Amino acid sequence: MAVLNQKSVLDMIKEFRRNWHTLCNSERTTVCGADSMLLALQLSMAENNKQRSGEFTVCLSDVLLTWKYLLHEKLNLPVENMAVIDHYEDIRRTYEDFLKNSNMLDLIDVYQKWSVLTSNCENNANISPSQLSDFLSGRQHAVDDETDLHVPTSPMSKHNQDNEKVKLLAKKIIYSYLNLLVNSKNDLALAHVLNIPDRGLGREAFTDLKHAAREKQMSIFLVATSFIRTIELGGKGYAPSPSDPLRTHVKGLSNFIHFIDKLDEILGEIPNPSFAGGRILSVIKMQLIKGQNSKDPFYKAVEKVAQDLDLRIKNIINSQQGDVAFSATDISPARPKSYAINHGTAYCGRDTVKTLLVLLDEAAASPPTKNKAELLYGDENTIHHNGTSVLTLFRRNKYMKLSWIYCKYTLYVEQ
Repeated sequence: MAVLNQKSVLDMIKEFRRNWHTLCNSERTTVCGADSMLLALQLSMAENNKQRSGEFTVCLSDVLLTWKYLLHEKLNLPVENMAVIDHYEDIRRTYEDFLKNSNMLDLIDVYQKWSVLTSNCENNANISPSQLSDFLSGRQHAVDDETDLHVPTSPMSKHNQDNEKVKLLAKKIIYSYLNLLVNSKNDLALAHVLNIPDRGLGREAFTDLKHAAREKQMSIFLVATSFIRTIELGGKGYAPSPSDPLRTHVKGLSNFIHFIDKLDEILGEIPNPSFAGGRILSVIKMQLIKGQNSKDPFYKAVEKVAQDLDLRIKNIINSQQGDVAFSATDISPARPKSYAINHGTAYCGRDTVKTLLVLLDEAAASPPTKNKAELLYGDENTIHHNGTSVLTLFRRNKYMKLSWIYCKYTLYVEQ
């Protein structure tokens, strides 16, 4: 059976985008790639463990076991002889709710919708469920992994590996800002950038935001936005209670919300998506490298990633000139489309949003990270930022500390 490659996955997403208005309610729905799917599953399992045992923890072996079962079960592949963790149905429900509340579809959801679209087409690419399962699990890279184990690590290759990690970190941060700009309900994207650069919004601030979001049944970003707007515009009579935990984080939250506001203003004020995209990347870049040494690896990585993405945006626009997706006739001159999320940016911003969605879709079509332990439990920003793993951030008890021991197949989280 042929190996499913990144281009095939991206072509599938493109077909979904061309028909999005018949398949989902929001033009700003973002696609959850393999790594984000695994992170969402980990959080869903930890949440279920919290409800049952009181501890927001989950070990690596359980995540990987459930990940394998989830892929087979969602893709209707055989599961009769597969091991399954207790309370799987609850975990699956929590996972689906997390994606829905974050306005995201995972690659299997997109595949299922794409299958309906292409079922009667003669040129159907015929992606099979097992091919997609192999792609999401990274199975096609297993041979390469075994080969790599026998290659000695030289000082130069170690240096290159460190530089590559810094570049991947810069890319993740910039993509997360773009993701949040397009889809403000994406709590995963917000978790990656809330305190990057340092705004004093560490784990305690995220926990307080998460508590408030759960109580009000809102996204974390909307909670933060409404809190800051109330303080700045609501007047004394509408000010939050002095006992509101978020008051401790006013300065950092205000800094964060005003920065996202600045990006939103670019969307609404610059009609040319090429100029708008370049300007958005430039503003994010300046925010990340502010105060950094120009010789610092992270500084260089941010500049390189921003430059590459700016060029990619221009190439996307050039390749789709004349296409209906970027045609001015696609936007009503009288009023925004009823399905436009942000009517304030419907005229100028929709073309830029569509361009950014193409960029984000390309990232979602990327093969999964090989090192699952580092993805799920490692501190993502240990080189240049005081970062925390997503699991630790989503922990609702801010006084619990995370320590972990990684064995060959099992990683335990201890308190």
